This record gives sequence, C-alpha cells and structure tokens, in this order.
Amino acid sequence: MSKTADLLVLGAGIAGCAAALRAADLGVSVVLVAKDDLGGTNTAWAQGGIIGLAPPEEGDSPDLLAADIEAAGAGLCKVEAVRMLAEQGPRLCRSFLWERLGVPFDLGAHGTPDPTAEAAHSARRIYHAKDATGLAIQTALSEAVRKHPNIQVRERLCLVDLITSPHHCLSPARVYEPIRVHGAYLFDAATGQVEALLARRTLLATGGLGYLYLHTTNPPSATGDGLAAAYRASARIVNCEYIQFHPTALYVPGKPRTLLTEALRGEGARLVNRKGERFMARYAPEQLELAPRDVVSRAIFQEMAASGEASVYLDLAPVAAKLDLDAHFPTVMAACKAEGLDPHRQPIPVVPAAHYFCGGVLVDLDGRTSLPGLFAAGEVACTGLHGANRLASTSLLEGLLWGHRGAEAAVRELQAAPLPDPGDLAEWRMPEAPEATDPLLIDQDWGLIRSTLWNYAGIVRTGDRLQRAKADLHYLAHRIERFYHEARLSRELLELRSGILCARLILNAALQNPESRGCHYRVD
Repeated sequence: MSKTADLLVLGAGIAGCAAALRAADLGVSVVLVAKDDLGGTNTAWAQGGIIGLAPPEEGDSPDLLAADIEAAGAGLCKVEAVRMLAEQGPRLCRSFLWERLGVPFDLGAHGTPDPTAEAAHSARRIYHAKDATGLAIQTALSEAVRKHPNIQVRERLCLVDLITSPHHCLSPARVYEPIRVHGAYLFDAATGQVEALLARRTLLATGGLGYLYLHTTNPPSATGDGLAAAYRASARIVNCEYIQFHPTALYVPGKPRTLLTEALRGEGARLVNRKGERFMARYAPEQLELAPRDVVSRAIFQEMAASGEASVYLDLAPVAAKLDLDAHFPTVMAACKAEGLDPHRQPIPVVPAAHYFCGGVLVDLDGRTSLPGLFAAGEVACTGLHGANRLASTSLLEGLLWGHRGAEAAVRELQAAPLPDPGDLAEWRMPEAPEATDPLLIDQDWGLIRSTLWNYAGIVRTGDRLQRAKADLHYLAHRIERFYHEARLSRELLELRSGILCARLILNAALQNPESRGCHYRVD
C-alpha cells in the first residue's frame, strides 16, 4: 500500500471526494483518507439540500444569490468568495453532481431537478433528494472515488498531526526554514500504529466540530481533528467564535438530537409554544420562520427561557395540508415515529443544536492556506463565504466548489513540489511504557467540554461566562495533553486532544470579540 501521493486528501465528505475526483481526473495519484468507513461523513447527515440552478420563472441570478448570502453573513462575508460561489457554484452542482454522478435529486415535470425554498433564500433554488440530500450526494461520491483508478482509498485512519518542516526534521539547522506541509501522520486503530504518509500537496477536508457541544446535529466523529492539526502546524485560523446553531432539532430527553430539515419551514411549518401560539412574529415580523438561523435559534432560546419549558414545538400541519409528509420527508417522519410522535396529529418538540462551524483554517479562492503545501476545503476551512452566519444550503456547495478549485490549484503546483526525503524526517515514537486509556476518564472529560461550551459559549454569551469556561478548561487542557504524551494511543484519545484544543480556540475568539454579530451573540 502506497505511503506517498501526489495529493493527500484528508476527509471523505463532499469537499474531500470532490477534490480527489478532480485531481484524479487531471491524472495525478491521490490518496483519500476517511476517518470511518467511506461514506460515514457529516455530508451524509445533511438533510435539506444544496444550492442549484433555479428555474427561469424564479428570476434568480448570481446577484440575487450573492445578496442573500451577504445578508445572512451579517456584513462579514468576503465579497470575492461570495461572488465566485454565486457565479460558479450552481452550475457546478448541476454539471458535476447531477449530470456526471447522477445524484438522484427530486425531479420536476421536465425531468430536471425541482428546486424548493429554504429560509432566507429569495428564490426556489435548493436541489434536494427528499430529506436525505446529503446521503444521496455522499453515496454517489463514494461510488465514484472507489471506481477511479487514480484514487487509493484508505479507511478508518485518524489524523494525528500534519507532517511539517522544520517541525519534524531531524536536522536542527532547518529551524530557519519556512514552515511547509509534507503529508500527515495517521493512526490505524486496527494495528495501534502510526504511519507517515508523504505527499507533494495535502488538502484538509476533515469537517467540523459540532460534537464539542452538548446538543448537536453532528455525528460523534465531528471533533475538529483537522482544525486542531492545522493550528498545531501554525496555520492561520479565523472566526472561531461563529458557531451556527440549527433552530430545529427533535427534542427527546436522553436521546441524541435529530436534525429536522430547514425545508420543513420552507414549506410552511410553524413554530409554536406550549400554548399553541405562533411566536416568531415577536422576533422577526417580516420573515417569521424563514428568518436567518441565528435569529430563529435565539427566538426559541428566549421563548424557552421565558416559559421555563424544555422545548418549543414545530407544527407541520400547514405542510401536511399540501404535501405527503411520508413521501417528501421520510427521514423526519421515521425519526418522529421511532419516538412515538405523529406530526399529523400534534406539533413536535424541538430545540436548537450546534450545527455548523463558520470559522476555520483561512484559505484563499483556490483553497490555499497560510502554510505552503497545505490546502483546505469544506467545513474545516474558512473561505469567507459565510461571514458571521451561514445561509442554508451553502455549505455543501462551498465544499464542492472549493474542493474542485483546491484540487486544480494543487495539481498546478506539483511540478515544483518534490517529495521530501523520508530520511530527513523523524519517525513516530510511541511512549516506552504507555498508560492504559481509561474510557471512563475520556467520557468524563468530554462531558465537561461539551457541557461547558453549551452553557457558557452557546447561543447567548457573556464575558463572565466565557471567562469562567476558559478557566474551567485551562487545567483540563494541560491534563489531556500530558495524558496524550504518556498513554497508549487510541482514536478516542486523539479526538479528545483535538476537542479540547478546538474548545479553547472557540472560547478565546469569543472573548476577544465583544460585538454581537451573526451567530456570535453577546448580551453584554
């Protein structure tokens, strides 16, 4: 099995697979690393959809899409990134995902994708596959990368660190050289060993960090591994305070939160309190339930705080009056039925949950980071597209576009990017007498991280809460780092190390920014 590649792609969601396929099409060798089985990504969890081309009668345009993105981003979007996605993204969605890969989007009368509406979009431009769009996209991508002769897929490998010079060089005299990335150290839980995979160029597509919060729509694998590795390698990280909370996750005490797609509200679902009163008119009288996610999340938070209730409710009756819920939203209906809830007969309980990380490793329009040799795409990257808050259904398209562009830029650089001499790099060393990793201790540490961020760096923040959280996690961070250096390596330990570092990045960024903007909301 090859230990070198022209391009190493870390992460196998939409950004990673798109990058791997584009680079492979250009004739270079690609190693694609998946943390779990191929297909077990955050992309597969995405329900709502992806921005595509609206039908002509909608009167949509790149200008209109750009205006919607910038409005949601609360004045912090990078204009060039917004313009590029608005002009190139929808066409790429159609040509690559639908025409080339055959993603089974829901089709209209003319046999083309039939777009729907979503919150804060001024046109019906969202391509969807029922309410499991991400799964449909991921399935098609996974099949394509498995079949491509230039792509080697490596599954169930966990990122330990990026390989960089001079950090990992044997010669101390190389300390004067600029930092460059040459691949990654990867942990194989099956063997308990760490391998060095060298690459001419490396692209991070490791996803987000939603699992750091007590209530999240993300899978447990979303622990910020790529962000933490990039930070340790000295890449520039920005906008970590901007954590988007999805307004509607199914609330069942003692159970993981299940995302209830934005498309429900796009089709007319209403938010009500326990009394059955529709309350969004008090917070966003013009947009109501279709207001940006941060506005809706805060409205729900305030309703819950005022009433002392553990949730509010989503009334699907207006949707059921015009659509077959089981046919259009099978994932939502299955989740409700599994908990004994019938949306036809009663509103269903919902709470906000950590959903999307708007910050990340700073990249340019081609996905280049501040470190030569390293690119990034998808949720781990900060392109500037989302600004202070993400517009619904932009994230999949961002991952697709920057995955494509990052791969093209990386391939252009390959001729001037020889592989490093393995003899110049240090081998990975395990502790000589490693401690056992007690799963109870790891669970306890995760509990502290997740509850601290939820309570003190969640939907509503204050300086005092953030300072308290920073102090609480300061000692824990040192204890985890010491444990990492002394204990037997495991995926759980690596994820915990990433999680505590990312938690501190969020807290420090939130403390340094006293201004409420987008999904960073400080009542002080």
